Amino acid sequence: MTNCTNKKEKCFIDDNQILNIIEESQIDKTKNEVIDTILKKAEAMKGLSAKEALTLLLCDDKEYEKKIFDLAKKIKLEIYGKRIVLFAPLYLSNYCINGCIYCPYHAKNENIARKKLTQEEIIKEVISLQDMGHKRLALETGEDEKMSDINYVIESIKTIYSIKHKNGAIRRVNVNIAATTIENYKKLNDAGIGTYILFQETYHETTYKKMHPTGPKSNYNYHTTAMDRAMEAGIDDVGIGVLFGLYDYKYDFASLLMHAEHLEEKFGCGPHTISVPRIRPADDVDLNEFHSKITDEIFKKIIAILRIAVPYTGIIVSTRESIQSREDVLDIGVSQISGASRTSVGGYAEEETENSKQFEVNDTRTLDDIVAWLCSIGYMPSFCTACYHEGRTGDVFMGFAKEGHIKDFCQVNSLITLKEYINDYASESSKAQAEETFASELDKVPNDKMKEQLIKILNKVDKGERDFRF
Repeated sequence: MTNCTNKKEKCFIDDNQILNIIEESQIDKTKNEVIDTILKKAEAMKGLSAKEALTLLLCDDKEYEKKIFDLAKKIKLEIYGKRIVLFAPLYLSNYCINGCIYCPYHAKNENIARKKLTQEEIIKEVISLQDMGHKRLALETGEDEKMSDINYVIESIKTIYSIKHKNGAIRRVNVNIAATTIENYKKLNDAGIGTYILFQETYHETTYKKMHPTGPKSNYNYHTTAMDRAMEAGIDDVGIGVLFGLYDYKYDFASLLMHAEHLEEKFGCGPHTISVPRIRPADDVDLNEFHSKITDEIFKKIIAILRIAVPYTGIIVSTRESIQSREDVLDIGVSQISGASRTSVGGYAEEETENSKQFEVNDTRTLDDIVAWLCSIGYMPSFCTACYHEGRTGDVFMGFAKEGHIKDFCQVNSLITLKEYINDYASESSKAQAEETFASELDKVPNDKMKEQLIKILNKVDKGERDFRF
């Protein structure tokens, strides 16, 4: 096992086991009968072990690669259909006492413009996001007890939920803050958060300590076991991820799946989402410090095999990725994307300055452009938060997802929120494209009773009523 720095909590990442998995997968990747057996198992949509998934990832036979991508696409369609959920990050504060060398928020960076939003400034940010059409946010903040403690985060969540501008409302606030205590996770749960998100960055302990030389985040074990504390506190939707490029992608890929297996075994519910960011240029960050570049080809395979290995989970790709890269991975796994993101504090209500961003954004399009783009390539943009409000979270959501029924809810609820977007926010250039997608998807609703009820709701939406859900 890895060396635990906090003896009260048991490590679940086994370094020797991961190294063995990598070694064995390097051998098995060339054995056709092994690959065939894994793919046959994957067709049942019950998931794969870390070793099985890594064996597929390392297989470089082009014929098998095509089978992998075809299967990932089939599983994605079977579980989530054609809907793509949209969200935006909201940065509250970039004050931070950690020393993370891949992040410009690190404590020693004297160049970055430090800022913490007041509640009045949060209101302006939220109104700007609502006026785009966003319904769900991911809160982000640096780790600094003096500047952004748990009480500030809770107050900010309450402020966000309270803002109703025109027909706008934020209906789900996901939270990405530093690893904390069970007591603080209970406070977040009581505040009505959606998903608690925390990236491990890298599961390789030696590299992790190199990446986090100072500050509370340097405690590897406390950070790795954060999701255990969150779920023990009652938060049933958690989101995990790594920052690909900090260490060997094979190691972090296998570890990510071991983390998912651990949560499934311990709590009966794996991660609600998995994020797959790649390291990006940022102020006072030297990209030469890191392990390796993750090519687009490897990135695409990682996402496809995550979809096969953990078919029930949502897979998130942010605006770190280029337009082409995001389009390439929609078919084979991704179910959520960010849109019109700003990675600086106060970046929606005011123009971002060069030394204020957490990282450079690759996809800089407006939300309206992204909605039109998704419709034009055969997807249905979704601002749905229905499952969160209807109690379909945690193992309840997973139960529907694992049985392939969650897409039935996704389809009708996505149609409702797309109709809201068309009526309230769509530009003339995007409206025609969105209406074409809307009509096509409405015609595909298979349940006559559900369709009849849906049409009644859509008529109410046309009359100005909002926030319906199945």
